[in-house]
Amino acid sequence: MTPTVGRQATVSRRVGAADTAAAVGSGDLPVLGTPVVVAALEQAACAALSGTLADGQTSVGIHLDVSHVAPSAVGAVIHATATLEEVDGRRLRFSVVAAQDLPDGAVEIARGTHARVVVDRERFLAGVPG
Repeated sequence: MTPTVGRQATVSRRVGAADTAAAVGSGDLPVLGTPVVVAALEQAACAALSGTLADGQTSVGIHLDVSHVAPSAVGAVIHATATLEEVDGRRLRFSVVAAQDLPDGAVEIARGTHARVVVDRERFLAGVPG
């Protein structure tokens, strides 16, 4: 199987105390930490690829360019969405966006691009220094 342009997935999560910048070490405020936003965006990209790779294949992230532009408090619900924009051989390029639910709609909290490459799982792991 091959991933096709346009595939999209969204993952959602409620921000917990362990997700804050203070908890993950990316700052000292009790708001959603950028590393947690990035992880959610990567999770969405992986979800968009679900069922599209051959047996024994997986994808690994190789580049992220993300702007985290708005804070989210503990208890907020965020939605991270990845859309596959380009397939170039083994390289995959996604547009990514994260939004937070608000009483009057949603507000964008992060936007960017994410690149992944398809690898043979066993060959990749065999090359990991250990």
